[in-house]
Amino acid sequence: MQELHAIILGRVQGVMYRDFAQRKARGLGLVGYVRNLSDGSVEVVAQGAREKLEAYIAKLHRGSLLSHVEQVEVSWHVPTQTYPDFSIRW
Repeated sequence: MQELHAIILGRVQGVMYRDFAQRKARGLGLVGYVRNLSDGSVEVVAQGAREKLEAYIAKLHRGSLLSHVEQVEVSWHVPTQTYPDFSIRW
């Protein structure tokens, strides 16, 4: 299992982006979370098989119907904790 940490920049708050990210992650069998950050970006932490995480990154670039993703900054990590599911954090 690997972990990705992503910061998504653009018009990604108030456009159902977190819901989109959660649905796509669950569809790929990933665990982790998504949350809005105070600077207007969205943070994603996801864990799973590398090929599923790479497919997920492509979906994060596409975004929800109303979003406009300008950039997805990704870093890879060794998981230090595990998550029971993929949740939206407030």
